[in-house]
Amino acid sequence: MRKKDPELMEKISDFVSAYYRKEQESPSVRAIAAGLGIGKSTAHSYLVEMDEKKMLSYDGKSIINKAVERCKTGYTSAPLVGSIRCGDPEEEEQYIEEYVSLPSSIFGSGQMYILRAVGDSMEDAGIREGDYVVITRQNECNVGDLVIALDGEGQNTLKAYGGVDEASGCAVLEYRNRSVYGDKRILVRKLVLQGVVKNVIKVY
Repeated sequence: MRKKDPELMEKISDFVSAYYRKEQESPSVRAIAAGLGIGKSTAHSYLVEMDEKKMLSYDGKSIINKAVERCKTGYTSAPLVGSIRCGDPEEEEQYIEEYVSLPSSIFGSGQMYILRAVGDSMEDAGIREGDYVVITRQNECNVGDLVIALDGEGQNTLKAYGGVDEASGCAVLEYRNRSVYGDKRILVRKLVLQGVVKNVIKVY
């Protein structure tokens, strides 16, 4: 049997780690082969030998190395997907800049993503421009929660959920900077949540 290339083994392990952080699942043999420009049979034979050498665990389907194990047990991988306005709503093109590992002991678990705050309307809630806002994807919220929601024009905004306006029956999205915006608020016929703010990572 031809001796396996240690450098390729390292590349396979790194690919497995990066793939898991992005997809939250193990890559297939096909994905590894395509990602590294090698044949499927080569990828499979390397995985088998790496399993035998205890470099990773491969059962024919799932692949777990030390980096993946840490992500699975103690961390949540959250994509940083750009910025969100904290002033007037503004449509933001969301794109993944990078993946950030968040310790579960601090941030909890679940589907999360991170946005960079822009604007000043949430300063009374402790969110300033440049801070990183950690959001949990969910479809429900409570009055007073800070949320990422769609305004009436279908644009994302970061605001506080103020319940339902009795006169109009609309959902209320409130600003949190009284000195600048007073009691300004946004009324939407239907509350469409993109997630609820769970944590703020301060930038000083």
